[in-house]
Amino acid sequence: VAVPAVVAVRAALAVTQRRTATRAGSAVRVALRDELLDHLGRLGPAHLTTARAGAVRTTLVDGVEGVDTYVSRYLPQLLITLTVPPLVLTALAVVAPVALLGLVPALLLALAGPRSWDRLLLARGKDHWDTYEGLGADYLEALQGMPALRAAGAVGRTRERLERRSADLHRATVAKLRLSLVDTGITDLAIQGGTVAAGVLAAWSAVTGSTTAAGTYLVLLLASECFRPVRDLAREWHAGYLGASAAEGLAHLRTAEPSVRDTGTEAAHWTAPPELRFEDVAFTYDGAPSPALRGVSFTAPGGRTTAIVGPSGAGKSTLVSLLLRHHDPQRGRVLVDGRPATRYTLDSLRRGIAVVSQETYLFHATIADNLRLARPDATDDHLADAARAAGIHDEITALPDGYATVLGERGATLSGGQRQRLALARALLADARVLVLDEATSSVDERRESDIVRELLTAAGGRTVLVVAHRLAAVRHADRIVVLDGGQVDAVGDHTGLIEAGGVYAQLAQAGRTRRGEIAA
Repeated sequence: VAVPAVVAVRAALAVTQRRTATRAGSAVRVALRDELLDHLGRLGPAHLTTARAGAVRTTLVDGVEGVDTYVSRYLPQLLITLTVPPLVLTALAVVAPVALLGLVPALLLALAGPRSWDRLLLARGKDHWDTYEGLGADYLEALQGMPALRAAGAVGRTRERLERRSADLHRATVAKLRLSLVDTGITDLAIQGGTVAAGVLAAWSAVTGSTTAAGTYLVLLLASECFRPVRDLAREWHAGYLGASAAEGLAHLRTAEPSVRDTGTEAAHWTAPPELRFEDVAFTYDGAPSPALRGVSFTAPGGRTTAIVGPSGAGKSTLVSLLLRHHDPQRGRVLVDGRPATRYTLDSLRRGIAVVSQETYLFHATIADNLRLARPDATDDHLADAARAAGIHDEITALPDGYATVLGERGATLSGGQRQRLALARALLADARVLVLDEATSSVDERRESDIVRELLTAAGGRTVLVVAHRLAAVRHADRIVVLDGGQVDAVGDHTGLIEAGGVYAQLAQAGRTRRGEIAA
């Protein structure tokens, strides 16, 4: 009667344990992933300039799933292994003490033997994870860059490189499995040997009259129950091994320091379009041989349009990065509405500045959903008004599903110019006090660009607008133009005055006329 009762209780406890462990693992997975995503948001774009997107994706998805398995399966089984065998051994000490001579050494070998391989197993696991993470990053890059690979005729070379990486992963997996087999072999050998030894000792004890036949049966049953948690522990260790292997990558992401700290305490709730002022700003990127900015000083008046122009590499986009506090200047300061940008909380500062960059991102969703990212409560009329100002409304309505058209990932079903104009419409919907156009019309032809910028500036009335461009068609309508060259301010003025003054701006204008003439020819 006692044996069936024990079996029934053990089954009920096992079901309860699995349910509890599954809930705990799920809670840990959700909490860890939320924490990592939140931290990744604090790290900002600066972190992704050095980290591969595919590697981060692997850590966030596969690494966290591995931690779930580790928490929900391995750790509970470890607790069971530390609890059940001592209780079983205590019972055996009462029923047949002599059986302990076979069980205890075998139990110690089953638990401690594989531990001698743990350091090597973890090293192999890290190699396996690094290879797996790298292959995932390579595949993601290849998929995202497929048009460029086809255009360059590099699909075959990329396929060969991915095949080599796949072979590396296979070798790392086999090396890990070989070591795991040794681990499992030691455990199984100890379990089988201990069970046989306990059975022999119990039988000998029964023959000599020290125990009954029923006692011998009970010894065999208890020996099986003593080793069951150890056998299950070995199985769950290999199941949760991915989590242990991914631990370093997860820890690296969790402990990564953002390039700027959110030390601000004020909310960026400007009652009027704010003035933007750069005072003696200098900045050098890590590892760069020369500064990106050298003592840049200028003012962008509130409610007006200020353009920043200059040749490639002049430091134009770096100024935008400093304004958004993706980086902080190493000398000088950036002021918004008369206060240092560092006094505002990062979240409120960035919400108050709508940015449209050259590299736009559109999600796999409808056009309306992509636009409403900036303003979830926007009505259909609001969407249409913003799209008209960005010069994209007519093209949207010409589509069979109009604003309900589902875009491909990254807006792949649209042209570069259409993607940029949708991003412009989204920025206008945000209704932020500051609008930054960072090469936002570079994918549009110059004649169309001038018209779009003029319409945008009209629609952006009541905002401080910063236009960053190297083509002058985008800036000729600006109230003020700041010319950068070599990370320094070369001149400040309006279009006509800068043309008459000569200098870098006039050279850019002449280069643009020459390029248009060559195209026309």
